[in-house]
Amino acid sequence: MKTFSEVYAALRRKNRGQYGLLAGCCFFSVLLITAYACMMRSPTILTILPEGGDSRKQVVMVFVLAVLGCAVFTTYAAGLFFRQKSRETGIFLALGASRRQLRHELGRELALISFGSCAAGAVLGAPLAWLIWRGFRLFLVDSQEMPLRFDPQAYLLALLFSAYVIVMLFFLAARFIRRTNIIDIVQESHKSEPIRAVARWYGPVGILLMLLGAALGYMMPVFFVRVLHWYAPGAVDALFYLPALAGLYMVLLHTVVNGWRRGANRYKHIISNSMMKFQGRQTVRNMLVMTLLIAGAYFASFYSPMLSTSSENTYASRPIDFEYHWRADQSLPQRDEVQTLADEAAVKITSWAQQSAAVLGRDGTYSIENETSFGTTYTTEYAKLLSGSTFFSESAYNALTGQDVDIPSGACANIVDDEGGTRYLSGGDATHLTNMVTGAEMDVTPLEPLCYTMLLGCYVLDDADYAVLTEGLTDLWREEYVFFNVADVGSSYPFAKALFDQIVDRSGPEVEVGDYYDEVEASLAAQAGEPYRYSPEEAASRGLFAPDYDDRDSSGFRSYWKYMPQFRILDQNDFTTTMAVFLMLFIFIAVVCFAAVIVIAFTRCMTIALVNARVYDDLRHLGASNAYLFRSVRGQVSRVFLVPALVGTGLIWIFYMMIMYFNGEPIGFTRGELAGMGACLAVIAAVSVLLYVVYRITRNKVCRALQIHR
Repeated sequence: MKTFSEVYAALRRKNRGQYGLLAGCCFFSVLLITAYACMMRSPTILTILPEGGDSRKQVVMVFVLAVLGCAVFTTYAAGLFFRQKSRETGIFLALGASRRQLRHELGRELALISFGSCAAGAVLGAPLAWLIWRGFRLFLVDSQEMPLRFDPQAYLLALLFSAYVIVMLFFLAARFIRRTNIIDIVQESHKSEPIRAVARWYGPVGILLMLLGAALGYMMPVFFVRVLHWYAPGAVDALFYLPALAGLYMVLLHTVVNGWRRGANRYKHIISNSMMKFQGRQTVRNMLVMTLLIAGAYFASFYSPMLSTSSENTYASRPIDFEYHWRADQSLPQRDEVQTLADEAAVKITSWAQQSAAVLGRDGTYSIENETSFGTTYTTEYAKLLSGSTFFSESAYNALTGQDVDIPSGACANIVDDEGGTRYLSGGDATHLTNMVTGAEMDVTPLEPLCYTMLLGCYVLDDADYAVLTEGLTDLWREEYVFFNVADVGSSYPFAKALFDQIVDRSGPEVEVGDYYDEVEASLAAQAGEPYRYSPEEAASRGLFAPDYDDRDSSGFRSYWKYMPQFRILDQNDFTTTMAVFLMLFIFIAVVCFAAVIVIAFTRCMTIALVNARVYDDLRHLGASNAYLFRSVRGQVSRVFLVPALVGTGLIWIFYMMIMYFNGEPIGFTRGELAGMGACLAVIAAVSVLLYVVYRITRNKVCRALQIHR
């Protein structure tokens, strides 16, 4: 070795593990972010997720958590890399090497590591996303909507994150080289990052702050909208989650510095506790990132079991096997045609009920929004004729449902779900009704709502009032409803599919509209000479779903077509394929986040072997047995895995229960939600087993690195 570069290269080969760790962390972070971004911005996903909907917001929220976690993770890996290089750098300076030489050599290394690892991660991100998605299609579920397409613009997010990684590395390198005290540089790798004394009240106060932050973060946006009539910016809503973040940090500090053991028992673990404490800042940062990622991963993974279980419960609890309805000007299958289809499929129809309904104009309040520099505010105005709803006479309602209701003259009852609440979209109270053909009007008094989910959002009138209000209505404003049961619903899928296809085939283009379409609103817009905002043309321009008869098996059509029938066996059997994109997207997000957690935990635990190797060697020379050394390693590794897992799981479980409890009026849990929460517990159990297996593997690798034998 005759030149400085040759000496530097020799040291690089000697310490290639450090370079591999940094390059691997950068590569893995960029790989995950690129795969997530490609999936999040995929046209396949964006076509299914409604613009501004909760599902899309959840995807973005977990993506932000993943970006923050990977950013902190790569920053930590870079800091560890420079700490390990500090000794050789200090020796070079002491021997007369110039800072310019060191800057040049280090710059070459970092350029190769950063650009190479980031480029590899960005290039392989899309193939990784495709492979995972392809695995879902092969082994879980496949549908016509699942072929994955990528948007090249998704790589802008990957490039931005890669730019952060590269700039961060060179910034830390420049700060590292600028240091002037050679002794400080030489001793850098031996410095610990202890945390100051932490009072024991940090633990319980941190738990209270986490609960308070979760409650405030969830409740305050609702308070702003309902009480202050203010749609606050997202940044304002996010501020109320800060107490939860502060509380989480306090709990982790307390765990690392003090632990939760009391009495003389805590002295049994004084060595491992002290090692954790003297690497406290790094440990707490890693635990914080892991906790947030675990919470985000569980939040995503709960989507599939909750949706599947609650939907299955809803389908099973329906009192009617088959329901379909149509506008009276359409020519849909009548009873004799349905009977013919049933005979061909060897299906026995055991009951049949067919009744008429009417679409009437109703009053209500609407919002007038005002854009301000602090967000959007709104005021409400009352209109005697605002929108339309479907109305039944009391006799028609009783014939369809088997109930025995008696609506007094001059009254009107709204129909809500079977739980007796407004958990899902319902019509609300109506006090003034209008016949859209004759102009006849009537004031009505709202009654206690009726419960029947299959007619959710409709209304029931007294027979005499119904006859008066519907006189003169044309077929455009009339509807027909059919309810019937079969003897063996489990074997009726071919019949249900054939009937569904006939319904769609015989529906005209005038009813090829989404469930947001309102005939009364469309009529009012036409009278005013204005375009109707929910007409098929306007809806498509605003990014709303536009039903297409040729795409009848898609999730959008099944979920949003205004005249979509409710066939129990069809909904049950086709649920997985209909909702495949939703289900697989959130499973993908959970897989990505849990993978990040595993890699971060593994990397952090392996640094225990790297940083504390001399300490364990000294303990061995002082007479410590292998059993004692093993218990020390187990105490540190288990805390790295156990604390984030417990805190992250507990926090998201409480938060998710709070969402379910307050998700509707009256507040409380529905049967479907309770069943879904049980399924979520099964997910937690399965993931916990996986994390335990990874913990055992990691612990064994750390022990082998430290030459500790059980």
